Amino acid sequence: MSGDGTRTQIFLASTLYGAATLAAALDTGCFSPADRRLLLVANTAAVPETTPALDEAPGFASLRTRFDEVLSWNETISPFHPSGWSPRPDDAPLWERHLRLLWGLGSGPVELIVESLQVSPAHAVALCFPDAPLEVYADGLMSYGPTRNKLDPLVGTRVRRLLHLDLVPGLRPLLLGEFGVPAELVPTEAFTKVLTELAGATPPVAAPEGAALLLGQYLSALDILTPEEEERLHVRMLRGAVARGHRTLVFKPHPAAPARWSRALEEEAGRLGADLTVLDTPVLAEVVYQRIRPALVVGCFSTALLTARAFYGLRVARTGTDLLLERLSPYQNSNRVPVTLVDALLPGLEDGGTGGSGGFGESGRVGGSGGSGGVGRAGGSGGSGGVGRAGGSGGSGSGPVSAEDAETAGEPETRGPAGEELAGLLAAVGFAMQPQVLPSLRPAAERYLAAHLNDRTRRYFKRRRLTALALPGALPSPLAFLPRNPTVRKAARRARAVRRRLAGRAGKQGQPVKPTTPAKTKVTT
Repeated sequence: MSGDGTRTQIFLASTLYGAATLAAALDTGCFSPADRRLLLVANTAAVPETTPALDEAPGFASLRTRFDEVLSWNETISPFHPSGWSPRPDDAPLWERHLRLLWGLGSGPVELIVESLQVSPAHAVALCFPDAPLEVYADGLMSYGPTRNKLDPLVGTRVRRLLHLDLVPGLRPLLLGEFGVPAELVPTEAFTKVLTELAGATPPVAAPEGAALLLGQYLSALDILTPEEEERLHVRMLRGAVARGHRTLVFKPHPAAPARWSRALEEEAGRLGADLTVLDTPVLAEVVYQRIRPALVVGCFSTALLTARAFYGLRVARTGTDLLLERLSPYQNSNRVPVTLVDALLPGLEDGGTGGSGGFGESGRVGGSGGSGGVGRAGGSGGSGGVGRAGGSGGSGSGPVSAEDAETAGEPETRGPAGEELAGLLAAVGFAMQPQVLPSLRPAAERYLAAHLNDRTRRYFKRRRLTALALPGALPSPLAFLPRNPTVRKAARRARAVRRRLAGRAGKQGQPVKPTTPAKTKVTT
């Protein structure tokens, strides 16, 4: 049992990528000193009993040394599922006492470092320690989007900062912005160093070097696509890569994806005369980058596409984002921002290597096969991150590029006018997703939509959503001729209500309702 003065930090992680992010933050002194550091592992797979947890993944031993002890959240709350359980308010004090006894925390102070605070298991752990300060780390593109639902102020106000990777240089995350939580970068050089350690501790990958790498995500498990649609998406990746001249391909499926998808791809590859290798080892995509130096990385909206471009200077291409932008429902779906960013920044697989659909890839874009390589800088907190320049088709530049190249690489694509437009797009999409969570973004959203809404950017918005929020680009309204003055609009609504009541009374008395023409009134603002 720890003494009363023992300070304990509990790090919650559910993915190996997240654990690597924590390791990089620890290596660079991002956290205050502590007497004990515990890694709390949560297996959030649909069926945890059939899917290995992150501490059983290849290479985890290289991360283990950063922590004094590794605990299992699944075992702690068994038989409940980590994604579906949280303590009842009246039970929270009992759970805190139980966990302090079980984990030997004593009565000393506890700090929580968690991911995805708005949902369990992070939310559940935060409720079990109601007095513990919180720090949130984000290991993917979702950190750039708004908080998916309103957090209890008793939880949100405990968050001291948001740690995130510089996946889109210069772009500020919206996550937890409603609580004024400051965002802080995890240095890129430290993160790529951890990934190098992870790759060194991982068994060899049985795949050819210089192949085109196809990334699967198992989107049907999220009810975004049907299994048949996702299978067709993988075939689309394969055909697009072959059309670009790649005859050697590697498919990295999601660990929980059905085996029949791989068989369908193998059949299509045989028909096209291509050589396809399917990776059956559950390793990070970043480990594969270092091992086989892919000539091209193809995916839908995986965070691994951005790490390939920004951290390893690899050529990347997206496919299927057009379908997902149309399919994601409701508009508040938290995957919308990752899909939007990937669609706007990365070249399409069928576009021949041009910039993203949003046009933000024009400056410093990563070209497609045969296109010129672009620049994707990912600076650390001190601005000394690695610079990734897209290599040629032979897969050059597979490792993190040295900091010296930063001086000659040019400006990253998210600075200047293109960067300002991307920030405006993020603000507009973020406000349209969560107007009640981030009402302060309305002016920025209105400015962006008024200036940039066109055939190219309309794909990121739903007209009905714009109409419901009275934003530029909305459907025409009967009161559209009135100025946006609350008093005038309130008077107009009252007049319409009075007219309806009078019409209703006349109808009840059997009198014909005479249509009236509204008098022309000069409205001043």
